[in-house]
Amino acid sequence: MKSGLIALRLFARGLKYYVLRVSGFSSKIEALSIEVTRRCIAKCIMCNIWKTPSHIKDLPLSEWLGLLRSPLFTALKELDITGGEPFLRDDLSQLILGVCDLTSHNLRKLKTIAVTTNGFLTDKILITINHTIKHLQEHNIDLVLALAMDGIGNTHDRIRRVKNGWDSLNETIERLTEVRNSYPNLILGLKNTIVPVNVSELDQILEYAEEHALFTITSPFIVTENRYNNVDREEDLRFTEDDRAKIMRFYESPRFKWSYHRDMLSDYLQKGFVKKPCSAGFNYLFIRSNGDVFPCPLINWRLGNFTESPIEELINSKKARSFKRKITTYDACHSCTEPGLERYALPFEGFHYLALLLKLGPKRFLDLHHHMGMEKYI
Repeated sequence: MKSGLIALRLFARGLKYYVLRVSGFSSKIEALSIEVTRRCIAKCIMCNIWKTPSHIKDLPLSEWLGLLRSPLFTALKELDITGGEPFLRDDLSQLILGVCDLTSHNLRKLKTIAVTTNGFLTDKILITINHTIKHLQEHNIDLVLALAMDGIGNTHDRIRRVKNGWDSLNETIERLTEVRNSYPNLILGLKNTIVPVNVSELDQILEYAEEHALFTITSPFIVTENRYNNVDREEDLRFTEDDRAKIMRFYESPRFKWSYHRDMLSDYLQKGFVKKPCSAGFNYLFIRSNGDVFPCPLINWRLGNFTESPIEELINSKKARSFKRKITTYDACHSCTEPGLERYALPFEGFHYLALLLKLGPKRFLDLHHHMGMEKYI
């Protein structure tokens, strides 16, 4: 798509977003994150998901597929499957294949299924991918695997607190790259969380990614009482001034191509707060493993449970509209370094992305646009 047409669409979207922001009503959902389990193998130093009580059970497959049949998701472009560790579910293949089947009627606009994994369950991951990737290709759906890598060797094991974890992850990546050779719709990348332990190893992770032709998602840890339930870790994870300087140098490297994310994080590291657009609750939802619905994964603003109330009622309820009118003003918004939410927000909010086009010029903007995989959102 040419930059001029993108500019026109962004301007129209900016006007639409302004109306929605005033009213608090939602658009159809374009991006959905479902936490299919809170069970996890790792005991990461920056996350307390693994402390979730064992009596909290995962919803059955039928509930998730029933949810995705809602008319609310007819504009869905990206489905993110997360955890915990999603590959701990024995029916993950059935979930992915079931989603594929829904593309023939309800999920016609779905372009991507993204799964976040720690990569430790090598054999199970390969079995699942080999069982589903051809079917996904036939439905023109990309399968994006974001594999968590927070360091090389012992550093990664120290952060994840899993013995020989890096060896398992490395083996998983090596074997997945062989599958990718036959199925280009398998897109592989690394998602690394910056904590004080690994600030000196970010370049090594990037070098590993380049050697294996992997995309990278790199951002500082996030403290939240909702998604990661890790408010008690804030002091232990605090960056020193030297840490911040090292992170700044990393983001300023010409290797780091995500310029909007870099500029936003540079401001955050220098000023201590974030100022960016957000569309959480408007075109994006996060749903817990027990069915609880949140407009944002970071803010503890529960709208209800979709197994008890229709999802359409929950996202346009008085409580939901109140949340959306105040989005970007919450305390959590001022420290949000979550890169995924930017992808959904920039093309939906419109005006910030349009300003970026004018700032960068058509060629640089289109390079960034393609690098970020934004085509499906315009």
